[in-house]
Amino acid sequence: MLAVRAILAAAALPGTLAILLPWLVARGGAWRFEPGALRWLGAALVAPAACGLVWCIVDFARLGRGTLAPIDPPRFVVRGGLYRFVRNPMYVCVVAIVLGQALLYGSAAVAALALAGGAAFHLFVILYEEPTLRGLFGAEYEDYLRRVPRWLPRLP
Repeated sequence: MLAVRAILAAAALPGTLAILLPWLVARGGAWRFEPGALRWLGAALVAPAACGLVWCIVDFARLGRGTLAPIDPPRFVVRGGLYRFVRNPMYVCVVAIVLGQALLYGSAAVAALALAGGAAFHLFVILYEEPTLRGLFGAEYEDYLRRVPRWLPRLP
């Protein structure tokens, strides 16, 4: 049952933000450019970021015993996998996927979507997510905050 909930949450949340919305924006044709050889950089961003996103979703279910949906959050602080290197790898992966698609589609509008999404993620994290997790997990989460950076991955 947890696997089904995780798949549904992934389809609804990052599936919409990382796949459907960029496709709709690019399909509109606004702010087109020819990326040339940079199109390959787009593929180089999308592929590992998509794998990272799937990895995080699996870790939320396996290690945290929950999903990425706010109505079914993990019951434990997830500190394994990509969460050892950065506190918000799912958001980082979604932004990387959208930026990669901006290059693949040759769409500055999709690039703007990635930047707006990154800004929205940052505000959500500092105004809601981190304070909420501090309240839920206390000292365990505070320790995690001290050891792992919010956005830019750090190798241990």
